[in-house]
Amino acid sequence: MTNDLLNEAEEFIRSCYKELNKTNQELENRLNQINKQILIYDFYEHTAEELEYGAKVAWRNSNRCIGRLFWEQLNVIDKRNLNSEEEIISALFEHIRYATNNGHIRPTITVFTQKSPNKTVRIWNHQLIRYAGYKTERGVLGDPHSLSFTETCIKLGWEPKFGKFDVLPLVIQINENQPKLVEIPETLLLEVPIRHPHYKWFEDLNLKWYAVPIISDMMLEIGGITYTAAPFNGWYMGTEIGARNLADELRYNMLPQIANLMGLDIKNSISLWKDRAILELNTAVLHSFWTDGVSIVDHHTAAKQFKKFEEKERNSEREVSGDWTWLIPPLAPATTHIFHKSYKNEINKPNYFYQPKPY
Repeated sequence: MTNDLLNEAEEFIRSCYKELNKTNQELENRLNQINKQILIYDFYEHTAEELEYGAKVAWRNSNRCIGRLFWEQLNVIDKRNLNSEEEIISALFEHIRYATNNGHIRPTITVFTQKSPNKTVRIWNHQLIRYAGYKTERGVLGDPHSLSFTETCIKLGWEPKFGKFDVLPLVIQINENQPKLVEIPETLLLEVPIRHPHYKWFEDLNLKWYAVPIISDMMLEIGGITYTAAPFNGWYMGTEIGARNLADELRYNMLPQIANLMGLDIKNSISLWKDRAILELNTAVLHSFWTDGVSIVDHHTAAKQFKKFEEKERNSEREVSGDWTWLIPPLAPATTHIFHKSYKNEINKPNYFYQPKPY
């Protein structure tokens, strides 16, 4: 374990200090310092500069993300010094406020203490802001993706509201302590009502979505050190909402209802009713976010941005890794250059990784 950590630490520090244009003397001094820490304590701590670099490069290395052009613009908030659930919750509220920025979304990550034998911090939520899902006699009410977590929150004492778009509470746990549950203040929540530029009946569907997707259940790994609580966000690509969250059969499944209201024949696939309905749903999502001044990107623009990212990486003599099945947008993928390319889906570190659910 010690040798593995030494090797990963050295590989990270050499890469970090090279890209940050540090001197050879600074590099050797830091490596000696880290070696001593690991040999004595079996771990080491990143400097603020190393943490910021590592978090940004983890985004650059994220194979499934089409938005990596902006990796250098990530705002890194260092909260490794916090020790209590109350302090962590306050920091999460601050992350939501700062990242939301009245709709001008700022890419942000808040990093809490590293995992150690004495300390582990976990955020139970998949995303800091997410809608509840309830099993009812008529099927699922709300978001089916949230069924198990919603039941967990109810067992922990949360009072369900049984609405279609109920924002779930935050659940924080330190070590094996009793998890702490808290509602997100409404003043921090920015949600966008979904309406269509031409179909006025769209408003009657009473659809909406939250402004910022803050992933909170993944771990950040930098140079052999693991941060089990490091929520991060960019801004939405429209298809994430319009072609997945609101459209998937296993999510809100809105396509049949929209197609019916459009007067389409949903009994015959040759009518391409799903294609026409999903196009108008995505049109509505983009229109609504733009009208409300909330940052969002369409999939064609995102693909062009990814192409620019590929060019910049090539100029920096770095090969772009990628998971093709995630990089192609779920709407009109063949109209993007990504569809016609292949990528090595190899994992480079630093990076963000899935971890087992704590519940």
